[in-house]
Amino acid sequence: MTEFVFAPPAPHGVPVRGSSAQFPVRRVYCVGRNYAAHAREMGSDPDREPPFFFCKPADAVSYVADGTEGTFPYPQGTSNCHYEVELVVAIGKGGKGIAEADAASHVFGYALGLDMTRRDLQNESKKTGRPWETGKAFDKSAPIGPIVPVSVIGHPQKGAVTLAVNGVEKQRGDLSDLIWSVPEMVSYLSKLFELQPGDLIYSGTPEGVGPVVKGDVMLCKIEGVGELTVKVV
Repeated sequence: MTEFVFAPPAPHGVPVRGSSAQFPVRRVYCVGRNYAAHAREMGSDPDREPPFFFCKPADAVSYVADGTEGTFPYPQGTSNCHYEVELVVAIGKGGKGIAEADAASHVFGYALGLDMTRRDLQNESKKTGRPWETGKAFDKSAPIGPIVPVSVIGHPQKGAVTLAVNGVEKQRGDLSDLIWSVPEMVSYLSKLFELQPGDLIYSGTPEGVGPVVKGDVMLCKIEGVGELTVKVV
């Protein structure tokens, strides 16, 4: 048995709806600007950009159970923390160089998630050409609901994606508005990294991103996938 100088952290898992088993999180990939309207609100031309990715650590994932109100601790080092509601793709079969036609067979299921962003730090990184980790990869920056297996949900290709803050709708889009579809994302990403079971892909957010403050309650919904309620504390 391998001896460590101190006990390694326990695997990070997300519960699977309808099962006592958990999905073990290995890596978290996030797709940038995958809705045209959001790309434009961030100052980009969606018709000219191939997909690009950034990562969050596995322990940034913060699980919120069905029917409960989760919490998001407002992060230090920022005065402009934004919400981004997203469909999350859970990889169940690994591979590299995956053909687009085969990509769906690598997906275990789907979930509803939030890509919380320290926008002021991200914007400063953009200006200086530095990595995005300080803006994107901080603690508890990836709230997520339970993963719904493909055997239950299939592969959703359309459905409203919304986020409200304190009962006021801020974001609205549709899964059919994705610039890069789930099979395209999986295929493209697998040409950059060898995907493994346990990988999560946050697939991008619709327009309407904006700040939250302590006490705000975010209600996220994706038609056919579920709801997620998170309070900023």
